[in-house]
Amino acid sequence: MPASANRYHAWDGSQEPFGRDADELFDRLAEDLFQGADFEYALHRLLSRGWRDARGRRLPGYEEMLERLRNRRQQQLKRYNLNDVFGNIRERLNDILRRERQGIQDRLGQAPDAARRVLEKIARKKQEELDRLPEDVGGAIRALNDYEFMDEGAAQAFQQLMEELKRQVSQTYFRNMTQTMQQLQPEHLGEIKQMLKALNQMLRDRLEGRTPDFDGFMRRFGQFFGSNPPRTLDELIQQLERQMAQMESLMQSLSPEQRAEMEQLIASTLSDPELQAEMAELAAALELLSPRPQLGQRYAFYGSESLPLQEALGLMERLQSIEDLEHALREGYQGSQLSAQQAQQLQELLGPDARQAADQMSELAAQLERKGYVQRGRRGMELTPRGMRRIGQKALRDLYSRLKRDRFGDHPISVRGLGSERSEDTKTYEFGDAFSLHVERTLMNALRRDGPQSPIRLKTDDFEVFRSEYSTQSATVLMIDMSRSMPLRGYFYAAKKVALALDALIRSQFPRDHLQVIAFSDLARPVRSGQLAELTYNESIYGTNIQHGLMLARQFLNRFKTGNKQVIIVTDGEPTAHMDGQEPVFFYPPLPETFQKTLLEVQRCTREHIVINTFMLDNDYHLVAFVKQMTRLNGGRAFFASADRLGDYVLLDYVDRKRKASR
Repeated sequence: MPASANRYHAWDGSQEPFGRDADELFDRLAEDLFQGADFEYALHRLLSRGWRDARGRRLPGYEEMLERLRNRRQQQLKRYNLNDVFGNIRERLNDILRRERQGIQDRLGQAPDAARRVLEKIARKKQEELDRLPEDVGGAIRALNDYEFMDEGAAQAFQQLMEELKRQVSQTYFRNMTQTMQQLQPEHLGEIKQMLKALNQMLRDRLEGRTPDFDGFMRRFGQFFGSNPPRTLDELIQQLERQMAQMESLMQSLSPEQRAEMEQLIASTLSDPELQAEMAELAAALELLSPRPQLGQRYAFYGSESLPLQEALGLMERLQSIEDLEHALREGYQGSQLSAQQAQQLQELLGPDARQAADQMSELAAQLERKGYVQRGRRGMELTPRGMRRIGQKALRDLYSRLKRDRFGDHPISVRGLGSERSEDTKTYEFGDAFSLHVERTLMNALRRDGPQSPIRLKTDDFEVFRSEYSTQSATVLMIDMSRSMPLRGYFYAAKKVALALDALIRSQFPRDHLQVIAFSDLARPVRSGQLAELTYNESIYGTNIQHGLMLARQFLNRFKTGNKQVIIVTDGEPTAHMDGQEPVFFYPPLPETFQKTLLEVQRCTREHIVINTFMLDNDYHLVAFVKQMTRLNGGRAFFASADRLGDYVLLDYVDRKRKASR
């Protein structure tokens, strides 16, 4: 066969051209939904715990990665302290002062006799100035800024120290800007202050609800931002906020005495008062615009290894990276993806497996969105109608596969349906449909999507099949007990799963039938098809109000003219609540009035030719006695079904009724 030839195989409903990982993981989400979780919780749980990929490799979940990040942060806090953050600066200052004092003495020793008296007077004054220097580093540097050195080597060493400090401080504030900005050269100081003034004006405009002129700002001052300038004001704000937060974290983590010393040091480094004022305004505006309570946070160090200032600033950057990654991973629960820079930081901190896991979890959300199972809403990722149908089909597949493995009695079931004739109408193929393919429309769907091409590539959504017209039409109400005992005894999972499966069965096999699910506890309420997947319970609510459920069931069924009307009740206990006007009355042991009102509603259903079939999940004596009375009045049937066989009975009974009604 030529290499370019196409191979065709019989379609059996299992081929998936998009890959199976996302579908399999979505089915895992469905299992949590069957248990009563909502979709947000189910997705959160899956992303928290991680999973094994198609090759069997375990991928850590978000919670494991967050825990590893917390451990990395704790390691840093346990290793270092900030007790001597100015130690290296103090040593260099002491060396400069020793050189200056020695230089003064050398000048005196070398001075001619005629000039010695005058020089001694100057030297004495200099020594007194040095003796009066503040003990703290910041105060000493600030005083030495106005001091005239007598020793040239000491003067050069002090100037070099000031340049290094200026570079360290300015790089903290302006790391991603040009060298001119980082070094704060005097010849450029005027233009730098103009840039900061314009930047502060933009931030004031943002805070006061006006539209900042970011493009105009970048045209005028873009040269300060290097080869990769920010593209939006938000990007610029985020960049500056991150950098200022590092200095703020350091300030918060220092002792009060060290903080005052640091403030003196910054004031000495950024010695221009107008520049200091613009920087203070910038920091205040960024704090107001930040979603955080404050720009930086305090870290409690308790290690034994001291850090000099420059390394302390670097440590603040590492700790902030950990904080940012923690925030980004939490945002992943809402479908947000890590940026390329964040992914790289995650790999550096936790290794390539963590980055791969984060990439795959982001891809999972994107893939589920592409498949149409979820969408982004106000709460994050939300189920779409297609996703809800997929969950119902999963419940139906689970029950079908069980029936194929374990048929019982005389109740075979066919996924092709019974008692039907082919209609000329068509529909999109869904799992469980008879595969009566409309070839022309299927091919046209593929051509409309991709245009003319060879070969034609078919996808699952392209398949269109003929509808089946059933000779009978029925209307069904499925009443699900939502009382407190259902989840406590582990029955809720089975009840919810059968509701989803029955809904999927009717939609795919019996599209002319009508189904309404009613959930009942102290009160009954109708549940729309789109709400079934996220149906959950409230353990604090007591009561089994079958009467109210039957009232709502009659109202629904009376809208249809069909002669085939039935109510399916799934419960684990006798009635313990009834309606008194608009309010429910609950009492346990049940009141005789509760039984009477419930049986009165059964009689009304009987008069309106509504059959009531009851599936009991418990063989409690009082429940069995009540159901016997109900079946005598109505003529319906009663089943005792264990939770694991409930779906088998309900689906078999439904299809069996369709078969008998169509004969």
